[in-house]
Amino acid sequence: MSVTRRTALGLGTAARGPRPVTGLRATTEIGRIRLSWEGEAYEPLVDHYAVYGAPERGFALGPGTLVGKTVYASFSHDRMGGRRQDRYYRVVVVDAAGNRSRPSAELAAHSAESVTVSGRALATVGSFDHKSLEFALAPAGYAQYRTRFPKGADYTHGTSTPGTDWSYIQPGPADSWAGGRASRATFRFPLEAVPAGETWLAIWLVDTHASNPGTIQLALNGTAVREVKLENGATRGSLEGDATLPGTPLKPSYVELPLPAGALKAGENVLTIDKRAGSWHVYDALGVFAR
Repeated sequence: MSVTRRTALGLGTAARGPRPVTGLRATTEIGRIRLSWEGEAYEPLVDHYAVYGAPERGFALGPGTLVGKTVYASFSHDRMGGRRQDRYYRVVVVDAAGNRSRPSAELAAHSAESVTVSGRALATVGSFDHKSLEFALAPAGYAQYRTRFPKGADYTHGTSTPGTDWSYIQPGPADSWAGGRASRATFRFPLEAVPAGETWLAIWLVDTHASNPGTIQLALNGTAVREVKLENGATRGSLEGDATLPGTPLKPSYVELPLPAGALKAGENVLTIDKRAGSWHVYDALGVFAR
C-alpha cells in the first residue's frame, strides 16, 4: 500500500505518533493559571495530555516537572496561593497506544496577585491558606449548622472568634440538611475613617457544591454590591477541610472585588453575604483590604 494511501486511511498516523498541540495559551487568575490549546483528539485517539511546568525557562520534561494529566484540551494549575507565580509550560500528547508527541512550544505565564498580598488588611476572619479548619463546625459538622447558627453566622472583627462565631460552611436553599432555605452570613468591621484609595473584599473558598454552587449576594451597609455566581467545586468540602494535601479533590475558588466607597463609613460597617440560590460553599477566609 502506498504512503499516500496509508495516510488517507489514517494508518500512517500512529506510526508517526500523535501530532503536537498548537495554540497553547494561558489565562491569568488569582491562585491559578488556566491553560488551553488546540489538538486533534482522534488522529490518533488521544489517551491524555501531559502538562509539564516549572518556574524556569527551558526546563527539562520529566516526573519532577509533570504538573498533571487531562483528557481535555485545557488544564487548571491551581492552589498557587495569593502571590504572583511565574511559570513556563509545555504539553505532550499521549495516544491510546502510548505513543508520545513532540512537546509543544514553551509558554510563559503567570498567576494574578491577590489583594490579600498587594493590599493592607483592614479586617479579616480566617487565614488565606486553602484550609477551613479554623472555623466553627469544620471540617465535617455541617449537620449541626441549624442548631449552632439558626440565624446564620454573625461575626464582629476584633471581638468574635473564628472557631466559635464563623461557620466553615454556608448552606443554600438546595440543602435540606439546613432546612432548605436561604441563609445569611454577616461580617461586621470597624473603620476609624474611610480609606482614601480603593477598598477591596476578598472571599476565598475551599470548595463548593459540584453541580449547584449557586450564587452569593453581597451588600455593604444595606447597599447592594454584586451578585456573584460561584464556581463548581468537588462536593468534598463539606467533609474535608485542607485543600493543600497531596491528591486532595477539593477545588478552591476566589472572589475579589472592590467595595463601593460611598457605602463605607467611619465606625461599624456591615457586610452581608446572602445565599438565596443553590447549595453550600465552604470558606477559606474573608477579608477587607485597602489598596
